[in-house]
Amino acid sequence: MNSISYVDVFELEHEPAGETIQVGDRVRTGPNLFPHFDVIAVSGETAWVRNINSGLDALLPINRCRKVSPSGA
Repeated sequence: MNSISYVDVFELEHEPAGETIQVGDRVRTGPNLFPHFDVIAVSGETAWVRNINSGLDALLPINRCRKVSPSGA
């Protein structure tokens, strides 16, 4: 299952954030704030993530992931 964000639907340009995504990080995709995902595993340029609301898993390119700050904002 692939997760779709506004970046995909509207074909927006997406600049890499330069963050290092690691197992255990909480991330989001694109400029929109939700959904949030927990990173389960990382292999090369792909992250296996789990949606924290639905529990569904997805594979995402790491360059689409943005870390969520500890405060959740």
